[in-house]
Amino acid sequence: MSTQNLPQSPEQPARKPRVAVVFGGRSSEHGISTVTAGAVLNSIDRTKYDVLPIGITREGRWVLTADEPERMAITERRTPEVGDLAESTEGGVVLPVDPASREVVYSEPGSVPKALGEVDVVFPVLHGPYGEDGTLQGLLELSGVPYVGSGVLASAVGQDKEYMKRVFASFGLGVGPYLVIRPREWQQDESAARKRIVDFAGEHGWPLFVKPARAGSSIGITKVDDLSGLDEAIAEAQSHDPKILIEAGIRGREIEVGVLEFEDGPRASVPAEIPPPSEHAYYDFEAKYIDSTPGIVPAPLTPEETAEVQKLAVDAFEAASCEGLVRADFFLTEDGDFVINEINTMPGFTPISMYPQMWQATGVAYPELIDRLIQAALNRSTGLR
Repeated sequence: MSTQNLPQSPEQPARKPRVAVVFGGRSSEHGISTVTAGAVLNSIDRTKYDVLPIGITREGRWVLTADEPERMAITERRTPEVGDLAESTEGGVVLPVDPASREVVYSEPGSVPKALGEVDVVFPVLHGPYGEDGTLQGLLELSGVPYVGSGVLASAVGQDKEYMKRVFASFGLGVGPYLVIRPREWQQDESAARKRIVDFAGEHGWPLFVKPARAGSSIGITKVDDLSGLDEAIAEAQSHDPKILIEAGIRGREIEVGVLEFEDGPRASVPAEIPPPSEHAYYDFEAKYIDSTPGIVPAPLTPEETAEVQKLAVDAFEAASCEGLVRADFFLTEDGDFVINEINTMPGFTPISMYPQMWQATGVAYPELIDRLIQAALNRSTGLR
């Protein structure tokens, strides 16, 4: 029988992909993650995507938050808190653990759990441990939910500065002198561990930079000019991570490059230069986020230097098996060599962050940058790939 003259059912409009923006977290970078989320929420194309903001408190509770980016900004030199944005002090969000379902559930004590609908992709703007280090990525892999950015291995490598440097060196990328002090070493013989650091300074000279091995946003880092400041610097780094990293000071210019994954593979942005901040000893947390020391975009490099550092940034992206995006940080030494300092697999996306600024100067505006990252995640499968 012909169906030509039968009444036709109206086609249902296609559902917009639903993006869960997950932010905050248990690390010391909680506040900067929240600022980043505000910038993403403010710029994501609402005609193209439905958005579900999910915050993680400092204690680790997943909460629904208000979709109010204006409340996620640094005010009076203070970063925002997820706890202040949560819609409830008791309710919690539960992601699916069954790969056959992407249904997100919200529950409160004494109430029937409420389904919030399916999530098509997660945009995790978490920085530091318990989010950027492969832990959240592993949860999303188990759940079968696509997500923006690198997978478990690359995220873990990008978080641990020791193994990051080991990977880069194995791929022939130049790294600066460094020393690692593990928690067991410190606990078993503190004086011997301290002597190793002093001997390292004797070999490479002062200043040293004492860092948490698995942190970012320049939190917990101290520039140590002589022996008198060493113990305080160690204590500060260990307050963020029991495993610490000591790096020799490198004389040179600080150069950054953004890497973004396109359909034909990763590409590098124009480089930026971070000039020495006038009111800070180095480019620390206060200089980055509170006083907003401006970078120079594009960096004043020769065409040959630009091409070389762009190639090295893509090489670093590939060496660590990264996906989606990376910011690669280098020193250009007085001898004209590029030394890679680190990569950041989820760089800051605040309005003043260098990663979006570099891509803006390259021709990719902030909303397009977010769109490209979401589309790449939607087109990429979870699991082994």
